[in-house]
Amino acid sequence: MTAPSDTSPPQGRKVIQAYLKSLDSSPGVYRMLDAESRVLYVGKARNLRARVSSYARPTGHSARISRMIANTASMMFLTTKTETEALLLEQNLIKQLKPKFNVLLRDDKSFPNILVTADSDYPQIKKHRGAKKEKGSYYGPFASAGAVNRTLNQLQRVFLLRDCSNAMFDSRTRPCLQHQIKRCSAPCVGKISPADYQQTVRDAERFLCGKSTEIQGRLAREMEEASAAMEFERAAALRDRIKALTQVQTAQGINPQGVKEADIIALHMDSGQACVQVFFIRANQNWGNRDYYPRVGADVDEAEVLEAFIGQFYDTREPPKQLILSNEIENPDLMAEALSGKLGRKVELLVPKRGEKAELVDGALRNARESLARKMAETATQTKLLQGLADAFDLPKPPERIEVYDNSHIQGTNAVGAMIVAGPEGMMKNQYRKFNIRGDDLTPGDDFGMMKEVLHRRFKRLIKEDPDRSRGLWPDLLLIDGGAGQVSAVASIMAQHGVEDIPMVGVAKGIDRDAGKEEFHRVGKRVMALRHNDPVLYFVQRLRDEAHRFAIGTHRAKRAKGVSATPLDDVPGVGAARKRALLAHFGSAKAVGRANLSDLKAVDGVSDALAETIYGYFHERG
Repeated sequence: MTAPSDTSPPQGRKVIQAYLKSLDSSPGVYRMLDAESRVLYVGKARNLRARVSSYARPTGHSARISRMIANTASMMFLTTKTETEALLLEQNLIKQLKPKFNVLLRDDKSFPNILVTADSDYPQIKKHRGAKKEKGSYYGPFASAGAVNRTLNQLQRVFLLRDCSNAMFDSRTRPCLQHQIKRCSAPCVGKISPADYQQTVRDAERFLCGKSTEIQGRLAREMEEASAAMEFERAAALRDRIKALTQVQTAQGINPQGVKEADIIALHMDSGQACVQVFFIRANQNWGNRDYYPRVGADVDEAEVLEAFIGQFYDTREPPKQLILSNEIENPDLMAEALSGKLGRKVELLVPKRGEKAELVDGALRNARESLARKMAETATQTKLLQGLADAFDLPKPPERIEVYDNSHIQGTNAVGAMIVAGPEGMMKNQYRKFNIRGDDLTPGDDFGMMKEVLHRRFKRLIKEDPDRSRGLWPDLLLIDGGAGQVSAVASIMAQHGVEDIPMVGVAKGIDRDAGKEEFHRVGKRVMALRHNDPVLYFVQRLRDEAHRFAIGTHRAKRAKGVSATPLDDVPGVGAARKRALLAHFGSAKAVGRANLSDLKAVDGVSDALAETIYGYFHERG
């Protein structure tokens, strides 16, 4: 539906009022748009007509909603069969469109799991992130990679399971360092039988399911039996495993007895900012916590913030059986129904007042309060630094978005460019970008040429994606790692794209290349420096070092990928699994190239048609 319009389209209550004639009482989702068709707000309604009519009233709105109504130039509607369906659609659209007036969850990273593989007599235990396509048992989610790594480290100490890849496992002829430091039972060289190894795998999986007491009891009995049989070396090994298992349980901290599977979600708000702390409880074990800082307004209440967070948080994640909350939400029954439909089983939303669950919420709430206090202190410091940066480099206002560029290569090989982004809330890591240097006409090691290519591609994309600079993607300041030459190269690219209003500063190492003696180069201005103990200088150094770290990491990843590359990567139809099968069967890519057609057809997973493709590929290459 579209609103009536003339040469000067109206905005505000009159626009909203005009839609009421065409709306009925169906449930659905509505979008409010400004004069430039940017989405201001996404909402859901049990009754669209009733909800929209509430916006047409002249009074009774908060300051935020009043501003939103005043800016509304048009609306869009989608009807749904149920209000639950509307709730799910609303949260999905909020994540996609990021409307200005909605509560918005800004961090949407996936969570890692532990995977026990099922493709070998000696299963591997490893960290896994992403789609669960590989065969095996998955345990999670864990709050962070650090939480997974700690648990994996503890599991290896207790159960001695292998963490090496199948290719490495198959190629071993003697035990690796993990066996020497008592972190692996060395199944690769037959130090443990398949049956005994499978028993330790079952123990590890029981532990991940919360049955550690049962495991400890069995290990204690086995230790006593070994001691009675005077198998003192085996008894000592079992004693060490029991001790390690006890240490694991102690290190986990909060291990609730009455909560088997739940997410503890606590919200604290202060001065128009919010922190949501989420603790992951699985198998009566604490699998870590993470804090989130959703975008909220000064006049948004806790129930709205928490409901918006839950809806967006579980939009792409599997909810647990229970959500234990610090506050009531606006539509608990509706949210429970939506999450239960997603999970395929009942999901409960609880706001406990006493007992163990209330204690868990209190702990999470304390973490949220402390995290938000730290965040607000850091933001205040960051605001001062940005103002200092504006003063130092004569900027019209403190920058909201700083882009920092660096290159990395070794004698021109595996060259990459890197861009990091910083703003009022610190490093914006979801905005970082890497650039594989493509210029065939570049002289190896030509840093000026590389920087020009990176900035050319960056501005070309910006002009295409955000031509009117309305989406906040354009930088307020460019920092370039380099001196006058780099600044000149970048200035030529900016002029080529007609970009003349973005300040740009080159950060050169200065005398003796010592930190603290940096020189700053700007187009048409004299070289300048900041005093040695200036906080702004330290801030610029941190930005430059972060860009350098990101560039080096990107370069190393590209180089490592190049080292592990084989001619099989270019054969049509040969993916990672078939590549592993071919290398395991023949030993090397060179041997695959020399193999005859019948040998290729004998490889597990390689069809006759693919065998002919592989054979033809290597023979065509000569």
